[in-house]
Amino acid sequence: MLNLIFAALLFASCGQASSSNLTAAGLPGKDGVRKINLVAPKGKAIAAFAEGCFWCSEEIFEDVAGVDSVISGYSGGNVPNPTYEKVSTGTTGYAESVLVYYNPAKVSYAELLKVFYASHDATTLNKQGPDEGTQYRSVVFYANSTEKSMAETAKTNALKSGMFQRAIVTQISPLTAFYRAEEYHQNYAKHNGDNPYIQNVSEQRFQQFKKTYKGKLKQ
Repeated sequence: MLNLIFAALLFASCGQASSSNLTAAGLPGKDGVRKINLVAPKGKAIAAFAEGCFWCSEEIFEDVAGVDSVISGYSGGNVPNPTYEKVSTGTTGYAESVLVYYNPAKVSYAELLKVFYASHDATTLNKQGPDEGTQYRSVVFYANSTEKSMAETAKTNALKSGMFQRAIVTQISPLTAFYRAEEYHQNYAKHNGDNPYIQNVSEQRFQQFKKTYKGKLKQ
């Protein structure tokens, strides 16, 4: 597995692989980037996480039973109107993130926190696999004090569980805004299975998650 991951570095990172699609994404202002209303539909709930490349994260969370949909985007920054090109500089404060829409009657926020820690290496600072920079940092974005407390408990439990051999560097930050990424990023893994990054990094991370996660996944 490690050999395949290292081989992937020769071909692309999450950022490099997507750059070839920038022309197809449309002109500035027509690329689908927009601020998302953070009020969940009636009977549903939302949660936001950052754990490296959002192509990988989106595919993982979408496979969890009780999750309705996942949006790839940007959160955690303070620069107006983030775009992929801006976020990729690592200077905007934004992280590649996912906004998860879920049914709390079928999957709990606590369970999504377990998914979060089971699906990435929470011990690598500003880095996930071949991707490096603050835009790839590990973050749980909380919407209220209850979620903040649950996130802190989940971080402590993850450390005590022994799943990580080093200190967890995950940030626990307020969810103040979320911007939907350009449309070509949405469901990227599903529509670009022949991409070397997807084959050698995203899919291996996804398969490893399915082997280790003990919760319920979609059939």
